Parts: sequence; structure tokens; C-alpha cells
Amino acid sequence: MEHRLDAALAETALPGSPAAPAAATRARQRRAVVAASLGNALELFDFTVFSFFAGLIGKLFFPVEGEYGPLLLALATFGIGFVMRPVGSVVIGNYADRAGRKPALTLTIGLMSLGTAIIGLAPTYAQIGIAAPLLVVTGRLLQGFSAGGEIGAATSFLMESGTRSNRGFMVSWQMAGQGASALAGALCGAC
Repeated sequence: MEHRLDAALAETALPGSPAAPAAATRARQRRAVVAASLGNALELFDFTVFSFFAGLIGKLFFPVEGEYGPLLLALATFGIGFVMRPVGSVVIGNYADRAGRKPALTLTIGLMSLGTAIIGLAPTYAQIGIAAPLLVVTGRLLQGFSAGGEIGAATSFLMESGTRSNRGFMVSWQMAGQGASALAGALCGAC
């Protein structure tokens, strides 16, 4: 894969510019693509997995009357993550502008990991009562906040890591990471 990425980075040079970026530039760009794409993929993987397991999450954490009540509460909890995305994009975007893209991306990975750990380690409603759904909602709030901040910071980081001639190519890896994470999350849900 590295060879293909190097070849693609070399092919994106504009006419009249050197045929290939220097080896150091290619290595820096490769590290940026891998880091940002993996971080982005992990962020969206959590969203996808939660959506596939909403039925089970509803039964374990939202035991209410009715056939569809637990599922609806789980899906509402899933939706809370999307409500937090704009807030995360503003707050973490401002932080990224002041502190830099790398610290912002590190923060988003940490927040997403914390949110995922809270959800993954939360005892069920049968074990701790009302605290269980509150933990799941808290985890989703953190995940949504983190994902909102990560997308803009990762896009900027990838664009700034590219040369003038290959910025679009660099940013395209973000969408590739998102597609791969959606596929991986779907495969986890199917198995």
C-alpha cells in the first residue's frame, strides 16, 4: 500500500513542477495520511457499531414498557451524538486553530476513547439502575463532541500536510477512512 500511496503522491504533481516530491515530503505526507485516516476511521467506527447494536443496547440499558420503547430510546441516544457534533466542531476547531492540528486530533481520539470506554464498560440497567442509561448517554455525548471536532481538524491537517499540487488527494483519504470504517462497523454488526 505504501508503494501505491508514494506513486499516487508522485503522480499528483502539477505540470512544470518536479515529478515527485522529495522523499522526506512523501514520508511526512504518508504519515499524515495514515494518522488522520486511522483516527477518522476509528471515530466513525464507533458510530456505526452503536447503530447496528441499538436493539441490544436498548434492551440492556433502556428497559421500558412496550415493544419499541427500548429501541427508540437507544436510537435517541444515538442521535444525541449528532446533536453534539456542531458543538465539538466549534470548540475543538477553535482549539485546533490556537494549539495546532496534532494536539486537537490527539484530544479527539482521547475523548472518543473515553466515550467508548464508558459505553463499553457500563453495567446494565439490571445491575445499577438509572445510572446505566445515564452512562451510555454521557458516552454518546463525548463521542459526538469528539467526532464533530475531529472531522474539521483532520481535514485541515491533511490539507496542510499536502503540497499545493496534491491537497485534494490528501483530503480524499478522509472520505476513504470514513468509508472503510462504515464497512468495518457493518461487518462487525453482521457477524
